[in-house]
Amino acid sequence: MDRMDTLKIFIRVTELKSFSRAAEDLALPRATVSAAVAQLEAAVGTRLLQRTTRKLSLTQDGFSILERAHMLLDEFEALHHQFRANSAPLIGKLNVDLPSRIARRVVIPALPDFLARHPELHITVGADDRIIDLIEEGVDCAIRLGPLSENSLVAKYLGTVEMINCASPSYVKANSKLETIDDLVFHTAVHYGSKRNGNLNATETDWLYLDSDGLQKSVPIPCRISVHTAETYIASAVAGLGLIQVPAFDVRNLLEEKQLIEVMPLFRPAPLPVNALYPHRKHLSPRVRIFIEWVGSLIERKINF
Repeated sequence: MDRMDTLKIFIRVTELKSFSRAAEDLALPRATVSAAVAQLEAAVGTRLLQRTTRKLSLTQDGFSILERAHMLLDEFEALHHQFRANSAPLIGKLNVDLPSRIARRVVIPALPDFLARHPELHITVGADDRIIDLIEEGVDCAIRLGPLSENSLVAKYLGTVEMINCASPSYVKANSKLETIDDLVFHTAVHYGSKRNGNLNATETDWLYLDSDGLQKSVPIPCRISVHTAETYIASAVAGLGLIQVPAFDVRNLLEEKQLIEVMPLFRPAPLPVNALYPHRKHLSPRVRIFIEWVGSLIERKINF
């Protein structure tokens, strides 16, 4: 096993805090993973990990070696691609996490062409709308809509998506007029919640809108159903269960098919920012950099910013 492979194994062990989980993730025997770490410790002449029956942690020397290991691997990959154009094929594995609707409607349909240009690249796509720990789950980069909360990650701004208010024709027909913010008191919305934030089971939700000065404000509006995926959020509106606020690109086909209609067009929410997130590195991996650039151009072409 060469030294670069040894460094990769060491990094994955520290990220997952487990030899067994690292072995499973890397599709290697556990003995191989243990031997690689032991080989690295022998090479640098110091213990890098503290091992107990319940816990695996880095020593002070381990922290130092881990930082250098990241730098060496990033520099090695950057050197490998230094004299190759962005169009040159990428090699290796790429683990990405996307909002489900962007994955389904924007990225996945275009992915065959991207993979055809990079035949030796293998991509794992996570798209289930849950907030994940990129480092713990070995994710190289993620695309996020809305305000960011992952302060430990590097963010690359990709643009914004236009937001609109929607309801089904049956909902609009069965309820009172809906023209101004004051009319919302007579209406209900679908609540989009999060299990992680503990706000899934709600009886009211914040309805966002831009006032005449361009400032975003909110008013509480009752809700009778709470969901935590984009698919069920949109499906709930189509079923007539209440109002929703959603990226325009996400429901364009439903608007064209008259399954949804836009309501209160003068009181839309502020556009949502789109960012790519990735763990901090001195040199960003060419695989990650080129994928982010590709997704950014794809979103710009497929979504109205």
